Amino acid sequence: MTHGTSGPGNRGPARPSLRDGPGAPGTLTAVPHADQSPATTPEPTTPGAPRPTRVRPVPLTELAGQLGVRAPEGAGAPEAGVTGITHDSRAVRPGDLYAALPGARFHGAAFSEQAAKLGAAAVLTDPAGAERAAATGLPVLVVDDPRGRMGALAAAVYGEPGRDLLRIGITGTSGKTTTAYLIEGGLRAWERSRASDDRPAALTGLIGTVESRIGDERIKSERTTPEATDLQALFAVMREKGVHSVAMEVSSHALVLGRVDGCVFDVAVFNNLSPEHMEFHSDMEDYFRAKAELFTKERSRLGVVNLDDAYGRRLAEGESEVPVVTFSAAGSPDADWRAVDVESGLFDSTFTIEGPDGVSVPARSPLAGPFNVANALAAVVALVAAGADPKTAADGVAAVAGVPGRLERVDAGQGYLAVVDYAHKTDAVESVLRALRKVTPGRIHAVLGCGGDRDTTKRAPMGAALARLADTAVLTSDNPRSEDPLAILATMLAGAAEVPAAERGAVLLMEDRAAAIAAAVARAEPGDTVLVLGKGHEQGQDIAGVVRPFDDRRVLREAIERGAGTHAVTKHRNDQG
Repeated sequence: MTHGTSGPGNRGPARPSLRDGPGAPGTLTAVPHADQSPATTPEPTTPGAPRPTRVRPVPLTELAGQLGVRAPEGAGAPEAGVTGITHDSRAVRPGDLYAALPGARFHGAAFSEQAAKLGAAAVLTDPAGAERAAATGLPVLVVDDPRGRMGALAAAVYGEPGRDLLRIGITGTSGKTTTAYLIEGGLRAWERSRASDDRPAALTGLIGTVESRIGDERIKSERTTPEATDLQALFAVMREKGVHSVAMEVSSHALVLGRVDGCVFDVAVFNNLSPEHMEFHSDMEDYFRAKAELFTKERSRLGVVNLDDAYGRRLAEGESEVPVVTFSAAGSPDADWRAVDVESGLFDSTFTIEGPDGVSVPARSPLAGPFNVANALAAVVALVAAGADPKTAADGVAAVAGVPGRLERVDAGQGYLAVVDYAHKTDAVESVLRALRKVTPGRIHAVLGCGGDRDTTKRAPMGAALARLADTAVLTSDNPRSEDPLAILATMLAGAAEVPAAERGAVLLMEDRAAAIAAAVARAEPGDTVLVLGKGHEQGQDIAGVVRPFDDRRVLREAIERGAGTHAVTKHRNDQG
């Protein structure tokens, strides 16, 4: 058992390299979504993230040297070769280094015996877990902050896979998922433009809230940004399968908790910042500082920053450690890249992108709303910053068919617009409602809830926003988790009640989310819009710790179809009468 002091978790250079050809297939755990084509890979046989099939064993002595600790002693320790790393004792595979981390309820060292039985080669832990880890008889590496060392160690175990990938990271409060999908669409177009008879188009990757993708293969996501051990394994699988470039969401949690340790992004994108995750961050300044970490020399090489956002301007005006390129969807002349001549439609927006040296490119956001013009512009600028031709980038972004759960239409032949969107914070709710108001000739009937065990400060403002901007505001449950759904609704209702009666729509309170969606549909007439907010792509609802199947898109479609049947029966009776 060897001890050492903690060191930085993300250290060492990285080089983007677009390789000449695809590699041999690796392994992939793919979980199809209901709205996606079936996955072509088999069901998983081992828990945990996908792993590469070919890993050079790294001597434990080499990893100890990287940590700055003395090599472990004991039977087999000097010869031990590590072929994987995981923080989840259930996902240990033979040859793994098990990272036993301190947790809120349990210390990971308590599960060292399980890791040993599954074939772990060694344990990485802190002084508090050292004795329990050593009791397994495995070699133990001890550092003060194992989480802070885990990312760089995982990168080393898998042969620094990120160095062979062009990586674009996206952070901000709203729009990360949409921007990531748009960038990935642009990466595909860029790879196709460089393909030839001798060099087929390389695969692209996506890592984010909804899913991760390796080419057309999909992996269901558990969180916005995977844990460092899973992330580096995923990079290794991507490299093995021939991916050359990847778009990735980077959350504030990931930056604070070291999930992207071991990563240096070629381009870092900042969309915007508004109140969110206040149960995790002490205040907005703390939230901003977490996001700004992506724009340090240890995390990225170049920033792409939204000049229309106050926090983005702070980065552009000197609070970024790396050079920045700015963009403005509002057309600010101070920005390097601007959107002008914006024309918003019911389902998309068209505009012109103006850039340095007189560059002018026609562009299209495949999703409606001014905020999606900003997302599309951010995607194009990020791609150009990475080296893509502006027109190729803009065409690739425009060709994206849509983003799961982001202004996603549900069409069952009804005479009104029905939309599901992931908006679950005040600014996002307001932006979606204002955008749809511009293209809705009739009334808007909107459904919204707030999640339990999360930021409580946004509940009243969200209730107020819905009441002020929708003709019908149906307050309902989201994922109440361990909280009383009625207590959450009471706070939302209090916010709605603060809106003067003359300025608010009809407010309905329905705890059951399916009933709330049905109530909104029942009020809809031709020319109206039904908007279901908050859960977007999610396919479950967490109530008192039990996750029940629930997909807003499916429930909305079923409500529309039932309503159409009821309408047909009523019309027939009226005709007969």
